[in-house]
Amino acid sequence: MRARPVDLLQRWLDRQLDGPPAAWLAAQVAHLAGEHSDRDLYVGVGLVPRKLGKADLALTAEDHADAAAACAGWDPTDYSVDQAARLLLLLTASHRGEAFDAAFYELWRTADVGEQVTFYRGLPLYPDPARYLWRATDGCRTNIKAVFEAIAHRNPYPAAHFDEVAFNQLCLKALFVGARLHPIQGLDGRHNGALARMMTDYAFERWAASRPVSWELWRCVGPYPDDRCLQALARAVADPDPQTRRAAALACHLSHVPAATALVAGASDDTREALASGALTWAALAATAP
Repeated sequence: MRARPVDLLQRWLDRQLDGPPAAWLAAQVAHLAGEHSDRDLYVGVGLVPRKLGKADLALTAEDHADAAAACAGWDPTDYSVDQAARLLLLLTASHRGEAFDAAFYELWRTADVGEQVTFYRGLPLYPDPARYLWRATDGCRTNIKAVFEAIAHRNPYPAAHFDEVAFNQLCLKALFVGARLHPIQGLDGRHNGALARMMTDYAFERWAASRPVSWELWRCVGPYPDDRCLQALARAVADPDPQTRRAAALACHLSHVPAATALVAGASDDTREALASGALTWAALAATAP
């Protein structure tokens, strides 16, 4: 029987904490599992960093596998002890139903940056996660990179719950705030023509202003390009930047449109060989990106 997210968080923290921190957390969990006031939740969540610290949460490959089994796409990479503990307290208190929702709304309204990052990373774990869709899409408007990445990166929530418009805006906003596209889960499964056109318009705007264009952008353009997108891809395949040339060639290689795949002929011999062998992938490009 697979473990619940709350059980995994408890297990990971039990393994890492001892002494007074462990005793404090156990007392908080026991109290929030029963009848408690909103203030009890506010105080507990607020005191976590002071009581437990902010050390990295030590996780094994087995822990990551357990997380993925407990909640599809859940990736606790880079969790800290305070983030895990705050999520543990929230999930423990969620048995109060609508009363919890009201308390959580107030917590979110007054959250500092660190708390916002934690709350957004927990989106797929809360009961009935779809009810927080408005919160997630509203959060994507932030210009605070750490908060935006808590929603966009290594989080299955956008791919599972955002409609096409919201997901496209997420991808474009990532470029605006300087966030990577590669850690966006489900990106390749959400490609669409509107996203390709949106990214192409952004590229032409950047070129017109003599500003650089992220090499990752072409991943969103290649699958469903129209004529304007093809013009942009042809320019990118011949770009002076080698990372951009490789990314554009890969986007064309993976395209559903013959006119795009034909542009691969303009790539270098090394790039075409890497494409033919399967060595040139988005993961490989992300691993070697400056």
